[in-house]
Amino acid sequence: MTTLEKSAVLTDTESAVEEHDPARIRRRSSPWRSRAVRIASVAAAITAWQLLTAHDVRLWLRFDTLPTVTDIVSAFGTQLQTELFYLDLGQSLIRILSGFGLATVVGVATGIALGRSELFADVLGPLTELARPIPAIAVVPVAILLFPSDEAGIVFITFVAAFFPIMVSTRHAVRALPTLWEDSVRTLGGGPWDVLSRVVLPGILPGVFGGLSVGIGVAWICVISAEMISGRLGVGYRTWQAYTIVDYPGVFVGMITIGILGFVTSGAVELLGRRVTRWLPRGERA
Repeated sequence: MTTLEKSAVLTDTESAVEEHDPARIRRRSSPWRSRAVRIASVAAAITAWQLLTAHDVRLWLRFDTLPTVTDIVSAFGTQLQTELFYLDLGQSLIRILSGFGLATVVGVATGIALGRSELFADVLGPLTELARPIPAIAVVPVAILLFPSDEAGIVFITFVAAFFPIMVSTRHAVRALPTLWEDSVRTLGGGPWDVLSRVVLPGILPGVFGGLSVGIGVAWICVISAEMISGRLGVGYRTWQAYTIVDYPGVFVGMITIGILGFVTSGAVELLGRRVTRWLPRGERA
């Protein structure tokens, strides 16, 4: 058999293996099937909600006291036509982006310092570990007393909520870096800044974005809770106000709006993380 014939046989064999590779077939067929399953699950949940509430079903749960899907959709359409809805939306986004942005900068810097500096870990490590178990929503009374305005207090609560997941993930990522990488840079004549820019920052990116994904979710929980307690505007404040005036469709409009905002912002963080860490094997598979 000539070399050309051997090459053709190998090519045909590789093609046959690729065509029958389960992982390859799954990658080709899974996107559309996955989207269809997701849409079907949401549609099934909405249909079940409509049937249970429209027929006033009362088993162990009292669905007869809840609004139907059509009532919620009608209330949502009414809210979308008001200027106040977009004002609340913008106010909540400003608060979450301000607090989360500050938490990202401070949390990453603190995590790197705790992971690389023994002195910094001795001085601030015990304080962070004592403060970390305290729920951010429990800081609301302190924020009210500490800051002159409710707006600054809500941003501070959002910052506290997102800070600890980001800081802890960054610290663990720094401590998990192989020492061989740093030794290689120093052997080639690199200084501390070279180690930081060429080893530490690229190496901790997966851990940092893991903390960011958790932090944005916790931040939304706390900013909505803070708006309910001490806010004047925002989705959380408007949702609680709807509850106090027994506007239950309005309550669900607020809940759905919060869910959409959280879904979009969390998806944006995860998308940015995949883009930044494309060099990872799992980034290539995604």
